[in-house]
Amino acid sequence: MPKRWRIRPHDPAAIAALERSAGVPGVMAALLVARGVTDAAAVKAFLAGTLADLHDPELLPGVPEAADRILAAARAGRRIVIHGDYDADGMSATAILVSCLEALDARPTWYVPDRFEEGYGLKSASLETLAKDGADLVVTVDCGIRSLAEAVRARELGLGLIVTDHHEFGAELPAADVLVHPRLPGGMYPFGDLCGAAVAFKLAWAIATRASNAKQVTPRLREMLLRAIGLAALGTITDVMPLVGENRILVRQGLACLREKGGPGIDKLVELTGIADKSALDSEDVAFKIGPRLNAAGRMDHAGHGVELLVTPDAARAASLAAWLHERNAEREGVERGLQLAATKQAREHYDPERDAALVLADRGWHKGVIGIVAGRLVDRWHRPIVMIARGAHEGCSATGSVRGVPGVDVQDVLASCAHLLVACGGHAAAAGLTIEDHNIDAFRAAFVAEVDRRLPPEARRPQLMLDGETSLAALTREAVEQIERLAPFGQGNRRPLLCASGVTLAEPARAIGASGKTLAMQLTQHGTKMRGVAFGAAEWLAHLPPPGQPFHVAFRPKINEYRGRRSAELEVVDWRPDGVPVDSDLPDLAVPAGA
Repeated sequence: MPKRWRIRPHDPAAIAALERSAGVPGVMAALLVARGVTDAAAVKAFLAGTLADLHDPELLPGVPEAADRILAAARAGRRIVIHGDYDADGMSATAILVSCLEALDARPTWYVPDRFEEGYGLKSASLETLAKDGADLVVTVDCGIRSLAEAVRARELGLGLIVTDHHEFGAELPAADVLVHPRLPGGMYPFGDLCGAAVAFKLAWAIATRASNAKQVTPRLREMLLRAIGLAALGTITDVMPLVGENRILVRQGLACLREKGGPGIDKLVELTGIADKSALDSEDVAFKIGPRLNAAGRMDHAGHGVELLVTPDAARAASLAAWLHERNAEREGVERGLQLAATKQAREHYDPERDAALVLADRGWHKGVIGIVAGRLVDRWHRPIVMIARGAHEGCSATGSVRGVPGVDVQDVLASCAHLLVACGGHAAAAGLTIEDHNIDAFRAAFVAEVDRRLPPEARRPQLMLDGETSLAALTREAVEQIERLAPFGQGNRRPLLCASGVTLAEPARAIGASGKTLAMQLTQHGTKMRGVAFGAAEWLAHLPPPGQPFHVAFRPKINEYRGRRSAELEVVDWRPDGVPVDSDLPDLAVPAGA
């Protein structure tokens, strides 16, 4: 299905006014206005937010009481267990609180559930094990806000329980000793979109100030907090949180901290992923290089190895763990490719991915640790909610599912409407997970698709590229692209600018590069200007791209490529369409270019 191209409406008067008042170039002013940044003060905050602009952790609901209780427990020598989660956000959050307590000379332990044996979140069985092993206080990170029965069980076991989380909560809150959450009812925290690691960072900050009896913390605790900011940035990026407001500050400042103070484990991952020579880490390095390797621990084996990599001071152990994660990620990529082929085949043979409102795909043998990634890939392809379910080994087993959504449909809310068919569910508006009995899958499929059909009109099911504007290749000098880079960090809520150019030709045939052969490299020309373009995962375009010299339209993200100290402007090509059709006109369904 060809993508719609839409050029974002511009307000010339607002752009000109911002250019004058803020003293920024016209292209910057246009991109800032498109992001809702319309006055000089907002520009300053957007481009130059500092750690001093972070909100006081004491404002975060539950933090003051949780910090008091945790510090008292640490000083009393009570056994504190940090209960984490198996994704990179949960690992980062776990590492933050473990490192905080270690900096206070406490001896915390951590517990991360096994994705395959236990599933997501706090479980009564794990609390029973922790209590038997002598735990006094359990502090959850990135989970627990829906754990009603588990909170009751903790009380029965005599365990203290502090829940820190950021996920959506239900109509009833768990009866833990303390709840820490940026959106608790009655709370006044100014920014509700913190990830689990950012919530843990705020709590660690409050603990550190109490331990120091002053806003100015001790040097040892200051080093811990700087490292924690880096881990909070890692969690924010990998959990795909919106990079606006406080998140933007955390990531902008935290990327430098992650590079400089991330510890031997992060240092080794940076080396293994080939980004050690870069002058600075960016959000895309974390999203596409570091994050997937950490997540590979929980997807392919056990997330405890990822937590250990983040907290160990032992360089040799860190190097061993990083190499192991690197290998597990390569294994994950292979499993993912096979699963994507199988899921695509099932979708085409048994359903109508071009017209169905949503797809619910299920099979035995699918890897539970990878179904979420593949669901996201299929959303990118068909632009509709996708549910991928890994059925149990045999009839009668429960199955595990991952859900990925599209703008305009809250998949967590859709799952709630199907709750009578599920064992459990939870997550966000854009991504969620579920557990379901095998015999209920067909009924769930019908209910889920019908509910999405009611919420998502047919015209919203066509993939769309929202372009920030049209430009010429000649305008994309290195200096101009470096100005655009000032809008970083890029990610959810602040996407890298997407532009288009018309009348572009290939100087020579495109060629496949990389170990997988799925990335295309091309030399694009327009009116005598030549630029390098790279299209990730676009090998299928090779048979359809126009021959050299024949013009076409191209959509791309301008980037600075840094290689061996040399910086140059290049294009990340995301789509193309034949010449002769206006950039913002829809292509007919039958005239499908390879880029659609």
